[in-house]
Amino acid sequence: MVLDGVAGTGRLSILFGQTIAALFQKLPRRRVLLMQMYQIGNLSLPVILTTGAFTGMVLAAQSYFSLKGFKTETMVGALVGISLVKELGPVLTGLMLAGRVGASIAAELGTMKVTEQIEALETLATDPVHYLVLPRFLSCILLTPILTVICDVVGMVGGYVVGVDIYGIDKHYYIANMIDKVTAFGIIVGLVKAFVFGGIIAMVSCYKGFNARGGAEGVGRATYEAVVTSCMLILVSNFFLTLFMQNIHTAIYG
Repeated sequence: MVLDGVAGTGRLSILFGQTIAALFQKLPRRRVLLMQMYQIGNLSLPVILTTGAFTGMVLAAQSYFSLKGFKTETMVGALVGISLVKELGPVLTGLMLAGRVGASIAAELGTMKVTEQIEALETLATDPVHYLVLPRFLSCILLTPILTVICDVVGMVGGYVVGVDIYGIDKHYYIANMIDKVTAFGIIVGLVKAFVFGGIIAMVSCYKGFNARGGAEGVGRATYEAVVTSCMLILVSNFFLTLFMQNIHTAIYG
């Protein structure tokens, strides 16, 4: 199992290198790229909006009950903003996209693999990495940060509704504390994480789809492996990215 994991990591790294090389050779056709952006971005909006709204609302409710005992409930806005921007926004967006987009990519490419459509592309002198992987990779890394920002904003609005309209926190203090604590560096941290998570989702899903074997059963196995692996890598990389960005913050601001 360990050797299989090492070999899989090597093959995934090779696919990533081929994708980067294809990026510098020639950009994908606009029609193909826009179609992938629609599939990954527009069709994911309902999931992202729902996730962001209820995450912000739950954060506000839990924070209010926790901070009320310390008479600091006006800091609910700051806590909701920081939590969403730096951690929950990018992580939850990544997990939702891994489930919706990652499964779709793996299933689509896996079906093409088991029906020998990818081999047919090679026969026609078409690079499968450039034609199939690159548009999905670019769409994921470009749209995941945008969807993360949408998730953050919707979550903050949901938190505001719960904190101000339901629990009666003074709206001026709520907004002022949120603006004061949500820094530009914190926003950059969230966007960097989202960028990395988008790349993870695209590469893992494409890799699993390209290596599907055994007909319909193999496609199903590749699909759930893509989702599970993407989610695990998102959670693991989030930890290391948090430490890395914190070290950068310390080096810049002391």
